[in-house]
Amino acid sequence: MIDFYQQMATELAQGAVVLATVTQVIGSAPRELGAKMLVCPGGKLIGTIGGGAGEARACDHALRVLVSGEKQFVEIDLSGNPQRETQGVCGGRMQVWLERWPQESLPLVRQILQSLESHQAAALVTPFQAGASPYLLPSTPVASIQVTDESLIEPLTAPPTLLIVGAGHVAVPLACMAQMAGFQVIVTDDRPEFATSERFSAEITVLAAPITQALNSIPPQHQLYAALVTRGYLHDLEPLQLLLQRSTRYIGMIGSRKRVQRVQQALLEAGYPPAQLDQLYAPIGLDIGALTPEEIAISICAELIQVRRGGSGNPLSQRSRPQLADQSDPGL
Repeated sequence: MIDFYQQMATELAQGAVVLATVTQVIGSAPRELGAKMLVCPGGKLIGTIGGGAGEARACDHALRVLVSGEKQFVEIDLSGNPQRETQGVCGGRMQVWLERWPQESLPLVRQILQSLESHQAAALVTPFQAGASPYLLPSTPVASIQVTDESLIEPLTAPPTLLIVGAGHVAVPLACMAQMAGFQVIVTDDRPEFATSERFSAEITVLAAPITQALNSIPPQHQLYAALVTRGYLHDLEPLQLLLQRSTRYIGMIGSRKRVQRVQQALLEAGYPPAQLDQLYAPIGLDIGALTPEEIAISICAELIQVRRGGSGNPLSQRSRPQLADQSDPGL
């Protein structure tokens, strides 16, 4: 979300844009409530509300809104109903709110960014009435998106933070993938030759320092995920002890089952209760047969998304297999 509003600020500095926001989802649809897309002059798009013909329809309407300034809803029908014009066959429908943000709204976007970057609770209110403009409600925690007849109210919450302990071969692709998946990424390693900004993208914070310094930079109330991809089990103990003392959504540790058992035994002897150790994701990642550093990073990132979004980790193809007739059956 921070990256999206940063790009929005950059575009607004050049001129007006149209913000497209999904305000209703019925049935199966490609994006969730609150998903956003920026439509810029010339048809440049930032973000997505699902792609395909549905997004193209929203883009066409947005370009008209960019000229007229008349904010509006656009309906995207993905039902595949042959009796009416549809934009897809996902099975559901989406409603998208289109609003022109003029160049004068740049200070509001900067307020939004300040709220997100400082982890301060706030809400963005978008009135649907003609003549009313979006505004920020600072210090207003909102649990979830609310859509009424009068307005759209969205909580402004900073993205979760992924702390990667260890800057070795797995950390490089993992940091890149996690950043793309919406995490703020911090990489920490006590080896300066590994913890270098040259090995990681500019959006990733890299600290050549002990884990204590990294943890001190993360607000206690923030959603914290941690992936331990260190060079040995002796380097796992201190990070685990520190992470187990604070509220952490996910703690994963790389290593063989023997290494994991050795670390867990050391923590048990240090007085940590078994129930607390059961919260560890170790060995880390989903079982996809990963071997290379890049494949291992994919398995870890998949598990991070599973924990964050509440998925099962099972193949989607097993969710509902259609009962197809066996064409080889001579009785058919």
